[in-house]
Amino acid sequence: MKRLLCIVAIVAITTSFTKKEITWTAIGDSITYLNNHVDETGNRITKGYMTLVTERLPYIHYINQGHNGWTSGGIANEIEHLGLSKSDVYSVFLGTNDWWSGRTLGILADYQNNTGNNTVYGSFRIIINKLRSLNNNAKIILITPMQRVDFIYINDMKNNAWGSYKQKNGQMLSQFADAIIGIAKYEHFDVVDLYHKSGMDYPNLVNFKRLKDPKTGTYKNYPYPDFIDIPFNANTDDYPYPLDAVNITYDGLHPSDKGYAIIAAMLVKIMKRY
Repeated sequence: MKRLLCIVAIVAITTSFTKKEITWTAIGDSITYLNNHVDETGNRITKGYMTLVTERLPYIHYINQGHNGWTSGGIANEIEHLGLSKSDVYSVFLGTNDWWSGRTLGILADYQNNTGNNTVYGSFRIIINKLRSLNNNAKIILITPMQRVDFIYINDMKNNAWGSYKQKNGQMLSQFADAIIGIAKYEHFDVVDLYHKSGMDYPNLVNFKRLKDPKTGTYKNYPYPDFIDIPFNANTDDYPYPLDAVNITYDGLHPSDKGYAIIAAMLVKIMKRY
């Protein structure tokens, strides 16, 4: 009888510490998409942030809703056709493509008043409305865009963009990050502030950018901010981010393994409470 009671007690204790299985849908752009497409990075990454989170928290199972190159406006426009399903947790990691594409940020009232898909605030409201319609009790995490330096796509150097150290269409990427933080505060959502609080700052995104010295024509490794305004010619120049340039990103924009580990650690800190 004592043995039976002991077994029952062990089972009860074990059960009490067993976490409930959680389904997590991660909505995002290429930074999310690449979790399941590491071959598209030139194999410069091994694991994305979703894989890293679920390795740390194995009771969480993710669904990748990352869409390469999409804005929050694109997600909002197609929200009824993405095949989103009921989940316990949703994360929304968007904004960097909205900034680069020159979308109008808008104001918090656009979110509060559900004014439509003409501003980023309005786009987020459409997305959040859909998530709540799927599961009104779900946890929602908003993730701000990262800082970024000059992006050069590893598979097509003509696909490039300057960093967020200057404006695009009269707007700074920091304003988009602050908008997402503002929505999170308004809704009392958890927020992962990659822009301000991750340590993913301009000097650490790449070790250098390898460019031709305008005076000599010889290649030189320029750290941030020295490479700003040094010309790059996609038709004639070598890829400016060789392997030894990789730090938190591998191409000025997309996280390396080191960058994804930072994102995952910030998410784990939140999600382990769920």
